[in-house]
Amino acid sequence: MTTDSGRPPIPVIVDCDTGIDDALALLLAVRHPGLDLRAVTCVAGNTDVEGVVRNTLTVLEQAGAPDVPVARGAGRPLIEAVRTARHVHGHDGMGDLGLPAPARTPVDLDAVSLLRREILASPRPVTLIPTAPATNIALLLRTHPEVTGNIERIVFMGGAVATGNATPVAEFNVWHDPEAAAILLTAGVPITMYGLDVFQRVIVPGPDVRRLRASAEPGTRLAGELLAHRGPATDEADPGGGLGDAGAVCAVIDPRGLTTYRLPVEVSLAPGPARGQTLVDRRGRPGESELHEGTREQPLVDVALDVDVARYVELYLSTVEHKVE
Repeated sequence: MTTDSGRPPIPVIVDCDTGIDDALALLLAVRHPGLDLRAVTCVAGNTDVEGVVRNTLTVLEQAGAPDVPVARGAGRPLIEAVRTARHVHGHDGMGDLGLPAPARTPVDLDAVSLLRREILASPRPVTLIPTAPATNIALLLRTHPEVTGNIERIVFMGGAVATGNATPVAEFNVWHDPEAAAILLTAGVPITMYGLDVFQRVIVPGPDVRRLRASAEPGTRLAGELLAHRGPATDEADPGGGLGDAGAVCAVIDPRGLTTYRLPVEVSLAPGPARGQTLVDRRGRPGESELHEGTREQPLVDVALDVDVARYVELYLSTVEHKVE
């Protein structure tokens, strides 16, 4: 199978904590012809892991997706307790839209086993798109390190160079499981960090959201309802809605829409107010700490610092308004 461009679709696996913007990401991953969605794995985060599985199956069903395998993963972070974001995503994690229970069921495999199976079975190296706390990915890397030989890249939604959202300095996915994020960053494969610095900027205009909500096609209409729930904090009467995690999928489809810099990144793991912060070193030269105490080895990550908003909005809209055939 090839796309209209003549290139074969990119094999991808989405690891998510479906929530609202994870659902937007899934709708894009399912419907874009340039992607081959091989599996979806679920982890606790925006809501409990049982709710994440239910929401994921519901989204795939509403989107008319093929029979994509879905697996339940970690029910809590490696060390921390579960700390959900229901105040953002609603009690059910999906904006309390009252969606019907899915007829689909998850596969009889845990997430780590499904990840290993699909990565090793893929004829082309797989791109992982974690849009959630990295617990499943960390467990995979520690349990089955051989998978890195068939991983093309990890494009993860997480982290922040400037301001956090879970704390003043920490983004939710990394803050929820900092140890897992630290393991992900040392995977030994190319990594792109799609953090809050670009995440918060990609807003679908209000008229487009209204058009999606008025659609008779279930997947398109769901995208509109989810975007309406993702409206930014603004006094505007028609503020539109943020793509959120779906931007990380856009970055896989069209990486030229991002401006990235290859920079050292580490996660603050110490207790206290900085725990979960992604420390991104943007200095042009070593500082006094390195000169006096020696340099420390830090993974180099392609950190997204700018995004072509109009380009990604158009990519999203032109994709989700077409039903999967």
